[in-house]
Amino acid sequence: MSGKDKALQGEGNYDAARRYRKDVEGFVEHEDIERAAKAAKPGNKQEVRELAKAEEKGRSRAKG
Repeated sequence: MSGKDKALQGEGNYDAARRYRKDVEGFVEHEDIERAAKAAKPGNKQEVRELAKAEEKGRSRAKG
């Protein structure tokens, strides 16, 4: 890693954050968000329960 690369790693990876932001903006601009949201919906009651259980587990570990 060069000195420049190391400097970017202090409080965060600025290059990675910049790439992520660019990718998200491109997705929002070019993709059908409504279709993606519908495709992400749980398909059955078991998936709903699994997602609720996972969310509960995550919240139990969260601070605050």
